[in-house]
Parts: sequence; structure tokens; C-alpha cells
Amino acid sequence: MSPTANWSYPTAIRFGAGRIKELAEACSACGMKKPLLITDKGLAPLPITTATLDLLEEAGLGRGLFSEVDPNPTEHNLAAGIAAYKAGGHDGVIAFGGGSGLDLAKLVAFMAGQTRSVWDFEDIGDWWTRADASAIAPIIAVPTTAGTGSEVGRAGVLTNSESHVKKIIFHPKILPAVVICDPELTVGMPPAITAGTGMDAFIHCLEAYSSPFYHPMSQGIALEGMRLAYEFLPKAFKDGGDIEARAHMMSAAAMGAVAFQKGLGGIHALSHPVGALYNTHHGTTNAAAMAPVLRFNRPAIEDKLAAAGAYLGLSGGFDGFVEAILALRESVGIPSNLKALGVGTDKIDLMAEMAAVDPCAGGNPVDLTPAAARALYEELVA
Repeated sequence: MSPTANWSYPTAIRFGAGRIKELAEACSACGMKKPLLITDKGLAPLPITTATLDLLEEAGLGRGLFSEVDPNPTEHNLAAGIAAYKAGGHDGVIAFGGGSGLDLAKLVAFMAGQTRSVWDFEDIGDWWTRADASAIAPIIAVPTTAGTGSEVGRAGVLTNSESHVKKIIFHPKILPAVVICDPELTVGMPPAITAGTGMDAFIHCLEAYSSPFYHPMSQGIALEGMRLAYEFLPKAFKDGGDIEARAHMMSAAAMGAVAFQKGLGGIHALSHPVGALYNTHHGTTNAAAMAPVLRFNRPAIEDKLAAAGAYLGLSGGFDGFVEAILALRESVGIPSNLKALGVGTDKIDLMAEMAAVDPCAGGNPVDLTPAAARALYEELVA
């Protein structure tokens, strides 16, 4: 059984196998006549991208493509994307791929008509109001992984190439107008990417659920997102052609991104400096950093995770929940620490300072001080 539905929360989502065929119609609905498809370097030459460009060309929409997107995109990637958008006379963006491609594409659509620096729109207070909302190009998002949920997000992550700090750029109109979630596009994901992106989806839900902020809608979405990821990630990892598992993982990814309106926490705060400094895969880094953060947060989240465990059909309260999630991580081949990802001790002090001021640190249920972050890093690279 492969789920099929039309959703309008938080935006219009066309969900189901084979729905990529509706891309040209979605472009028409958004007023696009010459869209630019933006994806990452690895995805650009693959058959799913070529086939998607064929759909656009057959509909008279051209086959504009930009793929100079690094795994952790920087302002240089953004500038190149804006230049390609303007040079090609494009009137909208199709964000195609995983988190990096989706984020960069959304930011190209956002920044192509702005006059200020992208850093002026960091997710701080009401900085987003500085933007000219009328100059933001329409966006259609087509995820090809099941992890970040960027397709339903109102922000993009951009790494500052000089400071090596990841910044969250926010504006409500960065939210794509139409999302096409076609699980058939994820069938070719390698097992390691299935694992890393799938654990990312789970951790988005987990940290949102654990956040101390009040948002009961996100709380409920996070709980069900955790259940879907816990049940279906092993199936998608074992059999990449399992369309039902792939579909449920796409749901879990989108749910995680909707849920983290409630906040993220220490796992992401520790992961962001590692990704910026070592260029590691975001979801895999999150999963590798998970265990000590959960133990650190135990005084504030013990009862919450016991309740979540019961919902997931797990026994043993907090300890049972953590044991099961670490077993899930092991079953999909993700390492248990950051040392295994090539992270050493030489940058611990810098990473600890960066983690403590990361935007996600404020959502951690226990105060993440530089000293606390340093202790967690020491455990993760020992």
C-alpha cells in the first residue's frame, strides 16, 4: 500500500508515488514560465534529475539547471545561483534534492530580488521584515531524500565561509508554494544516505518533542513523526524499493520540519559546528551526537521520553526509549560518536563556544553552556 493524499498544511503538498508528473502543472499554478531547477552536484547527472528536466522541457518550460551546491552551502554558492537565475531570465525556482539543494534553492528565490546582504535576514527577532517580500520568486519544492523536511520550511541554512558558522535565514515567504512528495524519487538513495537522512527526520521530531516551549500542535506532530521513523526507517534501509516505507519516511521528514517550529536543541547545536568545520553529513552527525545529549537532558525530559516510548510501543521508561533509539541507530550503520566521523580534539574549545551560541541551543531543555558543550564534545571524540 502506498499512501496518496492532497495536503494544505503547512502548504499545498502533492503526496504520492508518481506525482512528479504533475510538476509542469504545478509550475503553471505558481505562474512560472521559465523555472530554474536547483539541485546539488551529485544529483544533477542522475536519471531522476534528467527525467524531471525532460518533463519541464516537454511542457515548454525549458530545462534550466543550476547544481553548484556544496554539501554545506555557503554565500558563494548563493551568489553563483543568483547569477544563474538572473542570467537565464528565470521567473521561479524548483528546489530539487536533499536538504542542501532545497535550502540553497529557496535562498536563491529569496535573495534574487533583494538589495541587502543575506546575513541581514538571519533568524533574529524581526530581521525578516527587512526583506522586500514582493521580490521573492515563487518556489516549488521536490524532495528526493527523507530527512531535513526543508520542503515545508520557512528558512534555509547557509554556512558563512569566513566564520564557518551556520546561519539560519528566515522569511515566511521562503515556504514553498507547492511541494511534490513522490517517494519513487527516493528509491535510489544509497543505504548510508537513507540512514543519515532518516535519523535526521527522527531527531527533528525528538528534539521538537523535548523542547520546553509551548506548541501542542507541533508536539503531537513530533510524536507521530517519531513513530513513523522508528517503524519504517529500518524497512527503507533494508529494502530501498519499499515504496510504503519510503512514503512514510517522507511523511516523517516533513512532520519533523513542521514540528521544529517548537524548537530544536542540543543535538543540533553540537552538530552545526561539526558540519561547518568538518563538512560532515548533517543527519549522520546529529545521530552520532545523540546519546550524551539525551543523558545530559534526562532531568528535564525523563517523563516525556517515557511517554513517547509508550506511544512507540517501548517498555522501560526513559532508559528503554534511549536503548531502543540507539539500537535503531546501530541497525542502520551510523557510528556512535563523532570521532568515527573524523572529528578530533583540536577544535573542541571553538566548537563548544559555537554550540553554546547556536540558535538551537536556546531550545535545549537544559542550559547548554560552553562548559557543558565542551564536556559533551569530549565524550563524543574520546
